[in-house]
Amino acid sequence: MPRSFALGSHFENFIDEQLRSGRYNNASEVVRDGLRMLEDRENLRQIKIAEIRRSIEESRQDGRTTPVDEVLIRLEAKYNGMSDKPETQGGE
Repeated sequence: MPRSFALGSHFENFIDEQLRSGRYNNASEVVRDGLRMLEDRENLRQIKIAEIRRSIEESRQDGRTTPVDEVLIRLEAKYNGMSDKPETQGGE
């Protein structure tokens, strides 16, 4: 079923440029190609999200975890220790 969309002058000009280049025969071809690219990008995004979720789940199942409180204590000690050291100049 035909639809109508307001693209704005930027995209209308872009479509016109694509038609002038001869790469496309009509505006519908330009829009379809753009939608295919968007669909591909979204599919890749979903794949990446699934991989991240799978990786998180594998990490949870691994059993080698450190409680966040312990990590924070270590980081605070590390950075507090760094700020307590006197700065040296010129390799002293």
